[in-house]
Amino acid sequence: MTSFREMTETKTLKVGTYVGQFATPGLGRILKSTGCQFAFVDMEHSGFSFETIRDVLGQLHDVGIATVTRPPSQAAHHLARLCDVGAQGLVPPMLSTVDQARACLDAIKYAPQGRRGCAFGIAHDDYNPQAPADALAAGNARTAFTPLIETAEGIENVDAIAALDGVDCLWIGHLDLSVSLGIPGDYESPTFKEAVAAVMAAAQRNAKSVGRLIGSPEEAARVHGEGVDFICYLGDVWLLQKALSEGFAGILDRIGEGTVAGGG
Repeated sequence: MTSFREMTETKTLKVGTYVGQFATPGLGRILKSTGCQFAFVDMEHSGFSFETIRDVLGQLHDVGIATVTRPPSQAAHHLARLCDVGAQGLVPPMLSTVDQARACLDAIKYAPQGRRGCAFGIAHDDYNPQAPADALAAGNARTAFTPLIETAEGIENVDAIAALDGVDCLWIGHLDLSVSLGIPGDYESPTFKEAVAAVMAAAQRNAKSVGRLIGSPEEAARVHGEGVDFICYLGDVWLLQKALSEGFAGILDRIGEGTVAGGG
């Protein structure tokens, strides 16, 4: 399968969705049937355990869906454990400084690039035994690092973060970013638009991919035109709400609320 890191090697369009509520056994096959190419799997706001994440990532990878996973925090033990349970890419939250980015890279990369502890032949290796030197090289080549830019301080430092060796993609956390900028939810604000433009410029200067959650095909077309190549369309809970809301509204519009069946 094409991994998340391999996907960052081009700026061609990649379409995916957010997973933060449902961890059903059929999730991978359901997403695959829609044409989904990657999934943003969330631990920060989902309550998913590491055991659950291991199973979700495994079934997504088994059907060829690439993944990037948000850990609960930037803590080294969260990052390293996520790598061990099979995370292809990590998107640590609230990443605001170069020092934070370096610390994250230190936790997710093996020596000599970092200080991640070694355990081979487990989930992240697809349970395949390898010589230690081969496993180290493969792990470092496979694991993507995607800083989540969602603070005003992160915007100030985004160019330096993007320039770091080991950064593969930048992800715009639009809601938290708007809150940090003092304009919660105001995505039309010049302040917000300037912040997004700073991320896009840093990505372009440093030849890095950009990802963002979007809510409609129209928004997807707009942000893709700005340079976003990882389009994350809504997420499991919101897609269910959207589909049911639209379906129920359509039924009531055609039949009429309170109408007796059979026309009686």
